[in-house]
Formats: sequence, structure tokens, C-alpha cells
Amino acid sequence: MGWGQVGQHRKHGQKGERKSGRHKHLWTYVQRYEPDYYGKKGFKTPQTITGQSHPNTINIQQLDELINKQTRHKQITKKQNKPYIDLTNLGYQKLLAKGNLTKPALIKIASYSKTAAKKIQEAGGQIMGMPKTQETTDENFEEPTTEEKTEEQPPKN
Repeated sequence: MGWGQVGQHRKHGQKGERKSGRHKHLWTYVQRYEPDYYGKKGFKTPQTITGQSHPNTINIQQLDELINKQTRHKQITKKQNKPYIDLTNLGYQKLLAKGNLTKPALIKIASYSKTAAKKIQEAGGQIMGMPKTQETTDENFEEPTTEEKTEEQPPKN
């Protein structure tokens, strides 16, 4: 009727698809003869680490240091008597506003924040070659009149 001693149970029971002991005392068997016994291998690198989900950004403070470094090494070009730097050729996609720009510069970048553009203009610089986006302001927004509101509402039963 039963199994008798505990030793008679060994290597006989099954738990669904997993054979008993494969993760304990039969581990060396699994390693040698069934290396794919456990399903998944490795891991997926998160996109935040590989940089696929976020654009490569640079702050104004880093930009100022980059301009100073390139000026010291005489690697920077000048246009309109101002340093000109093409950030897209250097691999950057977006300019952010942390820090301050100490001297005027002409900058080419694909996208930038509003405050970054403001800080560059305050320093006497300019962002070149990028189309300006049209922004909607509260002045352009018109509140619908009460007549229009009543016409749009469906009749109540």
C-alpha cells in the first residue's frame, strides 16, 4: 500500500514537468546531460543602459567646458567671430539647460529645451540650422461661448 522506508521514495516522484532532484542532488546530471533543462538563459539589457530609449544629451555646462577645451587645443571653428560647434557630428541629439554659458557661441543641434535656447541667447549665442517650432500660448486659446456649448450637447431623455 505505501512506499515503506523514505529511501524507497528517492528518484521516483515527479512534480509536473520537473523531475524531482534535478535542482538538488541530481544537479550534476542536469549540467552534464541536459544543459537546457531550465528554460531561460541570460538576461535582456535594459534600454536605459544601452541608450536606446533616451537621446544622447548634453547640458550647457558640459557644452561650455567642451568649447573651452576645443579652444585650448585650437580645434574649434569660428563663424561670425564666435565659436561654432556642431553637436550632431559629435553624437549629441539634445541640448539641456543645466549650467551657464560664459561666452557667446553658435551651436547646431537637432533638439533643445526652451530654457537652453534662452540661456544661449542671453549669453549672446545662437542655435543655428534648426527650424523653429510654433508654440501655442494662452493668448491664442479661445473659450467657446455658452451658445456653442449648448448646441454640442445631446438632448436629454
